[in-house]
Amino acid sequence: MSDLEVDPVERRRGAAGHGESAGQHVDVLSARDVPLGGPRAMTVRRTLPQRARTLIGAWCFVDHYGPDDVADTGGMDVAPHPHTGLQTVSWLFSGEIEHRDSLGSHALVRPGELNLMTSGYGISHSEVSTTRTTVLHGVQLWVALPEEHRHTGRDFQHYVPRRVRVDGADIRVFLGSLAGDTSPVPTFTPLLGAELVLDPRSTTSLRVDPGFEHGLLVDEGSVRVDGTLLHPAELGYIGTGGDSLTLTNETDRPARVVLLGGTPFQEQIVMWWNFIGRSHADIVEARAAWENASDRFGSVDGYDGGRLPAPGLPNARIAPRKNPAH
Repeated sequence: MSDLEVDPVERRRGAAGHGESAGQHVDVLSARDVPLGGPRAMTVRRTLPQRARTLIGAWCFVDHYGPDDVADTGGMDVAPHPHTGLQTVSWLFSGEIEHRDSLGSHALVRPGELNLMTSGYGISHSEVSTTRTTVLHGVQLWVALPEEHRHTGRDFQHYVPRRVRVDGADIRVFLGSLAGDTSPVPTFTPLLGAELVLDPRSTTSLRVDPGFEHGLLVDEGSVRVDGTLLHPAELGYIGTGGDSLTLTNETDRPARVVLLGGTPFQEQIVMWWNFIGRSHADIVEARAAWENASDRFGSVDGYDGGRLPAPGLPNARIAPRKNPAH
């Protein structure tokens, strides 16, 4: 997915505070609506990055969309666009998206199936919801690559995780390890990514790595994490140090959440449009390469239409983003 929010207003609108129990401190990050462009464009809810927090582990971008009736919204149609210094993680709850990239990958994104693309030094891809899609609903996530792997080769991985049952939750682990299950998909920093569907009025306790910070994105229902209630589209942030998380579904229907985690990412990143670098010069160079159709990003075959042009650079130097001190 392309980040068309060139000059985002990043702000923390959710309340932060201690929960009602003796659990860990949870910061609540609220989403802002971001259109993907065009008169019939779908709108996504973005919770990361924002001024209060740039990263959770190496997770640097969280877009949450749907459920959208594509007859009304037009679905997803993102023309070929570039990426540098990151991995894209596509995860659907409903619908189907056709992925094409300059590595030559042609794959479908379906519910419960992980598609992970590594940009390395440069890649381009397109994303289009298929004609079989009636309701489009899912998340698009980005992972920042560490400096030593920032220029690694392009790659594409597809993985279908099994369902694991723990207490009152069905869990699918698409990256890392949780609830006794481990994804075989390699990552460049320690990461966790999982979908959890919680039974109505259930409580689930999970052992987690105390060296990880975590983010819990609520898709459906109202979920209490360590005493703090999260509503749909909110992202709860939990810092390092705890070895467990307790999740309670406060509703009479199943609740769905996405749990993200990772060791704190110690590097400052420069993030603009679809590029992640370490300096303003990195961004200028990547943009020029895309606009000049250099071999850095390759080409996407099979998309019916032109490429997505890069927006103009800001007048000021693009500053590094960093998290507040934990």
